[in-house]
Amino acid sequence: MSKSVIHTDRAPQAIGTYSQAVKSGTTVYLSGQIPLVPETMEMVSEDFTEQAVQVFKNVTAVCEAAGGGTNDLVKVNIFLTDLSNFATVNEIMSDYFKQPYPARAAIGVKALPKGAQIEIDGVMELPE
Repeated sequence: MSKSVIHTDRAPQAIGTYSQAVKSGTTVYLSGQIPLVPETMEMVSEDFTEQAVQVFKNVTAVCEAAGGGTNDLVKVNIFLTDLSNFATVNEIMSDYFKQPYPARAAIGVKALPKGAQIEIDGVMELPE
């Protein structure tokens, strides 16, 4: 099975040796998104809520570039530098997902790239 690279200007450009997402068959593997504004490649702000919203916008843009949407995500990993922000993530996530929700993990980490407070990656299954 071949794989293809997914790319959009509506999400931050890769800042390393990776792709925004890779599609293999009907499965799309999304790389982690941090709260960078695509046009400037700068952090959206220091405010956690604004960072979380930006990350979900970036994830949405990559999903759409792959031919799907956030409701096609079957697994989401959320990395947080402060797990006390978990309730805020749940609130914001409800604006981007409808039931049935994807499987999800929330993981507390010491640090994220560029000082981000949140990073999200995921796996999407596109309709055949």
